[in-house]
Amino acid sequence: QVQLVESGGGSVQPGGSLRLSCTVSGIYSINVMGWERQVPGEQRELVATISRSGIIHYAEFVEGRFTISRDVAKNTVSLEMNNLKLQDTAVYYCTSSSGSSGRTFSGQGTQVTVSS
Repeated sequence: QVQLVESGGGSVQPGGSLRLSCTVSGIYSINVMGWERQVPGEQRELVATISRSGIIHYAEFVEGRFTISRDVAKNTVSLEMNNLKLQDTAVYYCTSSSGSSGRTFSGQGTQVTVSS
């Protein structure tokens, strides 16, 4: 059974920080892991990805504020978010792709709210 369990969401003021974590199980040969986010009524957008070999990609809006990392042995991926802005408010989803099937899985999401 595939499971992606996110944690670490919450509410912060602008300029604050949060760390999201995700533990993945049930996926054979995990390839790319990452984070996406979605605001109600809008399309889900990519935040960051990290490959098994450590190649990282960030969306332009990250602007150096977020850091993605993963522990290949533990099947975990984290997202350190600093200098959060109001527009970062969204539900953040952990994603993980299988290197064998090519299929991408997503977690249930964790809410991040940035408000003053």
